[in-house]
Amino acid sequence: MASPSQESMITTKTLLSTAASLGASVVLARTIINDVLPDSLRHHLLNSLHHLFGRRFSSHLTIIIGEYNGFASNEIYHAAETYLSTKISPNTRRLCVSKVEGEKNVEITMERGEEVIDTFQGVHFKWRFVCHKTQREIPTPRNFHYMGSVMSSEDKTYELSFHKKHKAMVFNSYFPHILDQAKAIKEEDKAIKLHAVKHERMHGNISDMWSSVNLNHPATFETVAMDRHLKQQVMDDLERFVSRKEYYRKVGKAWKRGYLLYGPPGTGKSSLIAAMANFLKFDVYDLELTAINSNSELRNMLVATANRSILVVEDIDCSIDLENRSNEMEQVPPRRMMRSGWRGGYTEEKVTLSGLLNFIDGLWSSCGDERIIVFTTNHKDRLDNALLRPGRMDMHIYMGYCNPCGFKTLLSNYHNIENHQLCEVIGDLLQEVEATPAEIAEELMKSDIVDVALEGLTKFLQNKKIEAGESKEKAISSGSDQGEKNIEIEKDGE
Repeated sequence: MASPSQESMITTKTLLSTAASLGASVVLARTIINDVLPDSLRHHLLNSLHHLFGRRFSSHLTIIIGEYNGFASNEIYHAAETYLSTKISPNTRRLCVSKVEGEKNVEITMERGEEVIDTFQGVHFKWRFVCHKTQREIPTPRNFHYMGSVMSSEDKTYELSFHKKHKAMVFNSYFPHILDQAKAIKEEDKAIKLHAVKHERMHGNISDMWSSVNLNHPATFETVAMDRHLKQQVMDDLERFVSRKEYYRKVGKAWKRGYLLYGPPGTGKSSLIAAMANFLKFDVYDLELTAINSNSELRNMLVATANRSILVVEDIDCSIDLENRSNEMEQVPPRRMMRSGWRGGYTEEKVTLSGLLNFIDGLWSSCGDERIIVFTTNHKDRLDNALLRPGRMDMHIYMGYCNPCGFKTLLSNYHNIENHQLCEVIGDLLQEVEATPAEIAEELMKSDIVDVALEGLTKFLQNKKIEAGESKEKAISSGSDQGEKNIEIEKDGE
């Protein structure tokens, strides 16, 4: 009978022998896998073993946070991007650094493959930034003279790893903390962005539909030359809109607001849009309808816009033919036609009025919160009435010719004075002639000396008054001549 010490020695030898045999087996298996099996089969086998023995028995959990969830932007992803920019470790080897002219701070983001360790409530969380490049082929008809092109894009994700026992804390405390911190960081020094449609959009990747620059337009409600009462109405309407989130939910309406700015060119429609953006700190999306090929693409462009934004469609009457919905089935002008072949078939696609109406007031318009839609036009009478009704264009704002109130605003903007001896004369002239704020501003900019600038403006308005009178006399004379011709024709007929 073996003693306890001998039994222990036998057990140890057995364990060592088993470990050696197992190690030899692993080495042999690795050699077979690397030298014998094809690459595709080898990768599949290694991934399966990793999943079986690595992840299944691991005490850690990994959460994948993609940039988009289908069509919708992933709020957690963008919040994490902002939040992690303040958590970069000195040990991080690769960073992306950028600075846009006009912004105070340098933007720091993680490079692909880099990791950041964050500590929250004494728990360590590991973040990893991952990018996967994908390629998509754009199909074209077989009888086209060129072959289908391949578009490449990137799918971006964050991988968050932590111990499984902290799962509840991550969803109940950590993610809300990240969202709050990201919002505070953005509001502290937010740069308003102007987004434009990419003419070379990536097919299937919603993140590549818009490109942006900083909107450095200095216009504010104090500097916009328009009637002070109308200006106050617009400001009150905007403030009421952004404060009524629960009200919109209660009445069952999408949290959006539509504005139509109409009037002659040069009356300050674009400046008012910039003033609205600066007032609310909202990004601006400039939607050029002539760059959109179909209603489905228009829908994707809408979904790709962020919350708390202003979507602008300028010169809506000139963008596409929207006057009559009954004409939508008529032939499409060549500039609005896109042909796409699908196995020998052809389809003609375009943006239609019904598609535009669904875009601003249909089901897809509810895919986002706190959005403002602004249409501008020089000819309101050319628009279909369906586009103008409340719920689509809630507030119609006429941007007319410059009046004495608007002139006082421009005088303060360009020469920093509130009154002048020529103001009364100029005010009277503005009641008699049609001059846009752009024309008035141009005259005020011609000299830094107030007296010289206002004298030039007075002469400019007096000349416009004379020209208007001459045009009126010509019109009357032309009408009289035409009447005499009609009388002569009637006499000849008799």
